Amino acid sequence: MNWKYEKGRIYSVDENAELMAQATFVFTDNAEVDIDHTYVSPALRGKGVAGKMMEVVAEYLKENKLTAKATCPYANAWLKKHSASHADIISKNIDDDATACKMDGKH
Repeated sequence: MNWKYEKGRIYSVDENAELMAQATFVFTDNAEVDIDHTYVSPALRGKGVAGKMMEVVAEYLKENKLTAKATCPYANAWLKKHSASHADIISKNIDDDATACKMDGKH
Protein backbone atom coordinates (compact mmCIF):
# COMPACT_ATOMS: atom_id res chain seq x y z
CA MET A 1 0.00 0.00 0.00
CA ASN A 2 1.07 3.55 -0.66
CA TRP A 3 0.82 5.44 2.65
CA LYS A 4 0.13 9.15 2.82
CA TYR A 5 0.94 11.34 5.81
CA GLU A 6 -0.90 14.38 7.11
CA LYS A 7 -0.81 15.96 10.54
CA GLY A 8 -2.80 13.56 12.70
CA ARG A 9 -3.52 11.09 9.90
CA ILE A 10 -1.83 8.23 8.06
CA TYR A 11 -3.89 6.73 5.26
CA SER A 12 -3.97 4.95 1.93
CA VAL A 13 -6.33 5.37 -1.00
CA ASP A 14 -6.82 3.25 -4.10
CA GLU A 15 -6.47 4.34 -7.73
CA ASN A 16 -9.98 5.85 -7.55
CA ALA A 17 -9.07 7.89 -4.46
CA GLU A 18 -11.30 5.69 -2.29
CA LEU A 19 -10.12 5.43 1.31
CA MET A 20 -8.70 1.96 1.91
CA ALA A 21 -7.11 2.32 5.36
CA GLN A 22 -6.58 5.07 7.88
CA ALA A 23 -5.32 5.78 11.37
CA THR A 24 -6.02 9.13 12.98
CA PHE A 25 -4.45 10.59 16.07
CA VAL A 26 -4.54 13.79 18.06
CA PHE A 27 -1.51 15.40 19.59
CA THR A 28 -1.93 15.70 23.34
CA ASP A 29 1.14 16.98 25.17
CA ASN A 30 4.71 16.03 25.98
CA ALA A 31 5.32 14.60 22.49
CA GLU A 32 2.39 12.21 22.89
CA VAL A 33 -0.48 11.30 20.60
CA ASP A 34 -3.79 9.55 21.15
CA ILE A 35 -4.63 7.15 18.33
CA ASP A 36 -8.37 7.73 18.30
CA HIS A 37 -9.50 5.84 15.21
CA THR A 38 -8.49 3.13 12.78
CA TYR A 39 -10.30 2.09 9.63
CA VAL A 40 -9.81 -0.58 6.98
CA SER A 41 -12.08 -0.88 3.95
CA PRO A 42 -14.40 -3.88 4.12
CA ALA A 43 -12.74 -5.16 0.93
CA LEU A 44 -9.42 -5.48 2.79
CA ARG A 45 -10.53 -6.70 6.19
CA GLY A 46 -9.11 -9.99 7.38
CA LYS A 47 -5.96 -9.59 5.26
CA GLY A 48 -3.62 -8.12 7.88
CA VAL A 49 -3.92 -4.55 6.60
CA ALA A 50 -4.75 -3.08 10.01
CA GLY A 51 -1.64 -4.64 11.54
CA LYS A 52 0.53 -3.40 8.68
CA MET A 53 -0.97 0.05 9.11
CA MET A 54 -0.13 0.02 12.81
CA GLU A 55 3.47 -0.91 11.94
CA VAL A 56 3.57 2.18 9.69
CA VAL A 57 2.14 4.27 12.53
CA ALA A 58 4.73 2.85 14.94
CA GLU A 59 7.56 3.72 12.55
CA TYR A 60 6.19 7.25 12.15
CA LEU A 61 6.07 7.64 15.93
CA LYS A 62 9.66 6.42 16.29
CA GLU A 63 10.94 8.71 13.55
CA ASN A 64 9.21 11.69 15.15
CA LYS A 65 10.19 10.79 18.73
CA LEU A 66 6.56 10.51 19.82
CA THR A 67 4.80 8.18 22.22
CA ALA A 68 1.23 6.98 21.89
CA LYS A 69 -1.74 5.95 23.88
CA ALA A 70 -4.90 4.83 22.11
CA THR A 71 -8.57 5.37 22.79
CA CYS A 72 -9.29 3.33 19.65
CA PRO A 73 -9.86 -0.23 20.90
CA TYR A 74 -7.97 -1.86 18.00
CA ALA A 75 -4.96 0.44 18.30
CA ASN A 76 -4.93 0.06 22.09
CA ALA A 77 -4.94 -3.74 21.85
CA TRP A 78 -2.26 -3.67 19.12
CA LEU A 79 0.05 -1.45 21.18
CA LYS A 80 -0.34 -3.68 24.22
CA LYS A 81 0.19 -6.86 22.18
CA HIS A 82 3.39 -5.39 20.69
CA SER A 83 4.62 -3.68 23.86
CA ALA A 84 7.88 -5.66 23.94
CA SER A 85 8.94 -4.71 20.43
CA HIS A 86 7.56 -1.16 20.55
CA ALA A 87 8.13 -0.13 24.18
CA ASP A 88 9.81 3.10 23.05
CA ILE A 89 6.60 4.45 21.49
CA ILE A 90 4.06 3.38 24.12
CA SER A 91 2.94 6.08 26.51
CA LYS A 92 3.07 5.47 30.24
CA ASN A 93 -0.54 6.74 30.09
CA ILE A 94 -1.77 3.88 27.86
CA ASP A 95 -4.29 2.73 30.47
CA ASP A 96 -5.55 6.16 31.56
CA ASP A 97 -8.49 6.56 29.15
CA ALA A 98 -11.41 4.36 28.23
CA THR A 99 -11.29 2.94 24.73
CA ALA A 100 -14.02 3.94 22.32
CA CYS A 101 -13.35 4.68 18.65
CA LYS A 102 -14.82 7.82 17.24
CA MET A 103 -17.41 7.01 14.64
CA ASP A 104 -17.38 8.67 11.24
CA GLY A 105 -19.76 6.56 9.20
CA LYS A 106 -17.06 4.38 7.69
CA HIS A 107 -17.71 1.25 9.76
